[in-house]
Amino acid sequence: MLKRTKHGFTLVELMVVMAIIALLLALAMPRYFKHLETARETILKQDLAVMRDAIDKYHGDRGRYPDSLDELVSERYLRALPVDPITEHPDTWQMVAPSGDEAGAVYDIKSGAPGTARDGSAYADW
Repeated sequence: MLKRTKHGFTLVELMVVMAIIALLLALAMPRYFKHLETARETILKQDLAVMRDAIDKYHGDRGRYPDSLDELVSERYLRALPVDPITEHPDTWQMVAPSGDEAGAVYDIKSGAPGTARDGSAYADW
């Protein structure tokens, strides 16, 4: 007579493995989301710096500020208008007009994202 041995896992063994996986996920997920938020804030700061640099170069070359962000793209100061990483839309940028009688409409650029960053400052103030 041949003895048949059962191959496989019992329900208890599977439940223990699932509990371990759930515990590991519960520990890892908050850190993952924290790093995602930090990455978005870093990208926003970099995008603002690049666009401000392009505005300054445009002003230095042309003697006036651009009339829109699309003008920076069409004149090849930017390859493309970046997407705001917080709102995930390229049309939420807030343009600041120059003071006085300077020509043009875009002196500075700010994020249109609501809310505050991890350091407590508002995205709109960056």
